Amino acid sequence: MEQQKTQAYSLGLYEKAMPELSWPEKLRLAKQAGYDFVEISIDASEGKIARVYSSKAERKQLVDWMYELEMPIRTLNASALTKYALGDPDPAVRSRGIDIASHAIGLAADLGVRILMIPGYDVYFKPHSEETEGLFEEAIRDLSQQAAVAGVQLAFETMENDFMNTVQKGLYWVNKIGSNYLKLYPDIGNTTNGCLPLGLDPAEDLRSGGAEVAALHLKETKPGVYREIPYGTGHVDFERAVAAAWAIGVRRYVTEFWYKPDGETPEYVCKRFRALLDQQGNG
Repeated sequence: MEQQKTQAYSLGLYEKAMPELSWPEKLRLAKQAGYDFVEISIDASEGKIARVYSSKAERKQLVDWMYELEMPIRTLNASALTKYALGDPDPAVRSRGIDIASHAIGLAADLGVRILMIPGYDVYFKPHSEETEGLFEEAIRDLSQQAAVAGVQLAFETMENDFMNTVQKGLYWVNKIGSNYLKLYPDIGNTTNGCLPLGLDPAEDLRSGGAEVAALHLKETKPGVYREIPYGTGHVDFERAVAAAWAIGVRRYVTEFWYKPDGETPEYVCKRFRALLDQQGNG
């Protein structure tokens, strides 16, 4: 499905950039738009969470569609772990998050997903504390062991609050856990919002991740606004970000935006970022 011998990089489409369609329709749309793979969403809705508990037959059917339509699912976005945070002091909330993440590792292994994105939050809807940080560390250590057994790469996404909103903060946690199966999957929109108020250069922050950066989310933001910003209307310097990512060896990218009937199309976004990435590949 993926042309490993000829492609200089791989560009993926976030599932939520497409309308509610069947999986064959989504895979076909991504292929027609010019993408190389799809990023599957496991958000906090019960319908999406149910995917991690799907049957072997359901998983095989999805893999069959990937092969038939020549469009693989290669990254998994476990954003359900924002609501069901791994550091939540409520044991019921935390245990559900850990269970979702654990089953997501199994789903990733069965589907051939290369990177499973873990939100870089100890908690989001509750106050941060030494307790929440300790619980988060305990959960990540356990999940990293599970991922190592399954051969699935976990990677922190840089997020919105102060806990992990820059690559440097994410790198602290990657080094602290010390697992070969835990890397970084920065969101350049989030890190731009995290870096600029601190006087940091988002491109240099990204470079600081070095070989620990497994992939890059390409998302537009504005100061204090993290979602649904059309490309080119925010303050992210994508040209410098892509150049920085390329320089440290990143070759897997995902355009993260949300579907709107009158919004940007996958075709438009794909062409926009292929132009930037092709400059690096041909440079």
